[in-house]
Amino acid sequence: MYAIRLHAFGPAESLVYEETEDPEPGPGQVRVAVRAAGVHLVDTVLRAGKYGGGPIPVPDLPTIPGREVAGVVDAVGPEVDPGLIGRRVVTHLGMVPGGYAELAVRDAAAIHEIPDGLGYGEAVAMIGTGRTTMGILDVAEIRADDVMVVTAAAGGIGNLLVQAGVRAGATVVGLAGGPAKVSRVRELGAHHAVDYTAPGWPDEVRALLGDREVTLALDGVGGTIGRATLELLGVGGRIVLFGWSDAEGGPTALTTEDLYQRGITAAVGIGPRVLKRPGGLRGLEERALAAAGSGELVPLVQSFPLKDAAAAHAALETRATTGKVVLVP
Repeated sequence: MYAIRLHAFGPAESLVYEETEDPEPGPGQVRVAVRAAGVHLVDTVLRAGKYGGGPIPVPDLPTIPGREVAGVVDAVGPEVDPGLIGRRVVTHLGMVPGGYAELAVRDAAAIHEIPDGLGYGEAVAMIGTGRTTMGILDVAEIRADDVMVVTAAAGGIGNLLVQAGVRAGATVVGLAGGPAKVSRVRELGAHHAVDYTAPGWPDEVRALLGDREVTLALDGVGGTIGRATLELLGVGGRIVLFGWSDAEGGPTALTTEDLYQRGITAAVGIGPRVLKRPGGLRGLEERALAAAGSGELVPLVQSFPLKDAAAAHAALETRATTGKVVLVP
């Protein structure tokens, strides 16, 4: 098979498209002929060898990156129903990478059948990014009377949060970088879409809302943008944090003094809270796939050929992508 391999940590160009041995399924496993592989921001950090925290360790080299795949079962190992061969499936590979490839192996118990009518790229978007979104939504508890601000609203998680807010009846303000992404956020149904790379954007948000205060902020950008988003919250508002960009200087600055003086509440919608949830992650995966299968949520997907994984990483790192980035063999 052909795959993307990393032999040395470094920039995006360190990803090499080359031929390697086909993986074989062991007992209880299936092999998937990959039709779409998910690219995550964490992949770019691991590629650089910089990731020093969280549940995913820096990999041993050489490695095939990626942990989200969708495709067709083409082989099964011992103790697995051969009737699975030919099924359209999607899975998260967990702590073991190997997704940027034409073939990937996973435990049969960890796969999901792809709902009818859902494409491979969309299924990949929901198995990882979608399940994270479901965890964030559980924490956010969006109400119909909320005035809600979403940062990175054209991103893989952000676009789903915008859609969920609109479906819940909330007034949704989507923040994105640049005219093209702002236009895409409007297409998602956001009531207001604002370019947070433009000077004075918080005042634009306030002007658009008039006398209405922001009651809920969902922030995955951090830094100065995250802090400015927090400052938009009215008394008693809620902020749910789900990540940050190193380009913005790290997580949103937040202190207990903010909580006391502003009367707000803050929560984190990713990490240990999600990993330790009752029922584990599979329930979130099932909900995410069901939401996409029914059309309740329609993930945005941007595809790159597998051989162009380096370009996909570079685009993701420079915020030149919209929605979930996937590689197509």
